[in-house]
Amino acid sequence: MPKATNPDDPNGNDGVQIDLISGERMDTLASTEKIRMILDGVHDGNIVILEEGLTPDEESKLIEMTMAEISPDAGFNGIEIETYPKSETKDSSLLGRLMGSNESAAKLTVIGPANQIETLHKDETLISALVSRN
Repeated sequence: MPKATNPDDPNGNDGVQIDLISGERMDTLASTEKIRMILDGVHDGNIVILEEGLTPDEESKLIEMTMAEISPDAGFNGIEIETYPKSETKDSSLLGRLMGSNESAAKLTVIGPANQIETLHKDETLISALVSRN
């Protein structure tokens, strides 16, 4: 993907590119393709936002592949990942809430280079992050 540049910056310094990836696009990819697309974007210094997030198995595989690819000498220090579920009440009973059946599998996930993104605040409705140009 092309790098974002700020046309108002007289020095032509690169900005931070944010890739917003729809659930529809992710549904067309196999798990390994999703993970590769995310890691390729983060290797390029992009922030990747997934509309529907990853399954727990995909998230584990993403972390595993990230650990294998960390190379401070090559400028890749790993990823920062934050996820929160969208709430869709299906079963409001106590048992349903305890068993987790009231939450949708759909999640918003923010992934970026560990040396560029710092989570400032996270709760069930908001992820606030500071992104640097490093």
